[in-house]
Amino acid sequence: QVQLVESGGGLVQAGGSLRLSCAASGRTFGSYTMGWFRQAPAKEREFVACISWNGGSTYYADSVKGRFTISRDNAKNTVYLEMNSLKPEDTALYFCGQARTSYGGRGYYTSSQYAYWGQGTQVTVSS
Repeated sequence: QVQLVESGGGLVQAGGSLRLSCAASGRTFGSYTMGWFRQAPAKEREFVACISWNGGSTYYADSVKGRFTISRDNAKNTVYLEMNSLKPEDTALYFCGQARTSYGGRGYYTSSQYAYWGQGTQVTVSS
């Protein structure tokens, strides 16, 4: 059974930084694309970033490009999201997801492409 556990969220002022982590268990972590999505109140879940199974390719939403960095450590079964220059509009519940298929070689931008999700970690950016 796959488990994903996010951590690292919190309250930060605009312009600040946070680093989210997502620890995975239950499947061969290093075989799957991992992604970060977020959901603000009354809005749909939206893609933030994803990283290929070996870390060789990364993809970002335009809204976070240049500010956020996704990375992974396959030895620790963990994916990270480094968030800099945070804005109030980044406020949301952030989820990590693990792709349905292994060894994907392209970006996975929709939530339906992910089989497993964590419970989320709240990020709140004050102005």
